[in-house]
Amino acid sequence: MKNWKRNVRRVIPYTPGEQPNEPDMIKLNTNENPYPPSPDVFAAMRAFDADRLRLYPDPTAGVLVDALAKRYGRKSSEVFVGVGSDDVLAMCYLTFFNSGKPILFPDITYSFYDVWANVFGIPFASQPLDENLCIRRQDYYKENGGIVFPNPNAPTGVYLPLADVEDIVSHNPDVICIVDEAYIDFGGMSALPLIDKYDNLLVVQTFSKSRSMAGARIGYAFGNERLIGYLNDVKYSFNSYTMDQWTLSCGAAALGDEAYFRATVEKIVATRERVKRELAALGFTMPDSLGNFLFIRHRSVPARELFEALRKAHIYVRYFNKPRIDNMLRVTVGTDEEMDRFLTFLKEYLKKSLKE
Repeated sequence: MKNWKRNVRRVIPYTPGEQPNEPDMIKLNTNENPYPPSPDVFAAMRAFDADRLRLYPDPTAGVLVDALAKRYGRKSSEVFVGVGSDDVLAMCYLTFFNSGKPILFPDITYSFYDVWANVFGIPFASQPLDENLCIRRQDYYKENGGIVFPNPNAPTGVYLPLADVEDIVSHNPDVICIVDEAYIDFGGMSALPLIDKYDNLLVVQTFSKSRSMAGARIGYAFGNERLIGYLNDVKYSFNSYTMDQWTLSCGAAALGDEAYFRATVEKIVATRERVKRELAALGFTMPDSLGNFLFIRHRSVPARELFEALRKAHIYVRYFNKPRIDNMLRVTVGTDEEMDRFLTFLKEYLKKSLKE
């Protein structure tokens, strides 16, 4: 081995969902919103002055931070923004998880959590979900260097009641607790009000799901002024200009169209609940997801077999070849038309498969 190779940091990287580009495909594998962003976003794109691109963007991302503060009734000093919630969470890891003690997160959860821990050299201990794929709050009472979990969880879609979230935070006053609310707009109550009560809580959200802007990469966190100040110190030491001019304008515009946002979320929730019932009638079981996706298992047909059959039909869902969940598929909620095609395929495939 050459000497320089001994100093390379080697990690197993996060595996993102496949991004196929095929005509007439149905893409239900990456939890993207099937509807376009608000018309106000398109208006902001058309009005954008391209000459501004010769200038560096505002390092404070002020126009977006202020818009978020106004939308959620917070002070701008309580808001941090980044290039998607992944960037925000990575900054949180760098800033707050430095005690040398293991951070805690669920064993079945967003698979970037352990990747960041390995990249930054942070010890961690994953806590097993119970038999119903629910977080056990008692598992987070032990000594630790920080806590992070999604709510609703991914890929399960299971929502942890706000009282249980508060219970976890209150039992860990000496470490930072991060609640990753990428899917909170599709169901459940946000932990945001708790930042007034707990100075160790950060609540992270994103434009990628409910606001139909995964391609723009906008994430944000809420916390008390001191926590946000520490995050900004690390951000400015890492890359001061993390968000571009165009994204800042479009993000602020999206926040101004509350009616469109609500209507889109309501459509996805209605489709999700209908598809739950139809999948159950086909012999599928699943946790009661409050996200924009379902985590399904068939009583007779293996998940891997269904995954491959769907893929051949140009219907893309997510399969995780991991312990405890290797017989389940995560299916994003698409439009009613897309979900009807998905269900029709399943009906025909299962009818043929079960006959054989």
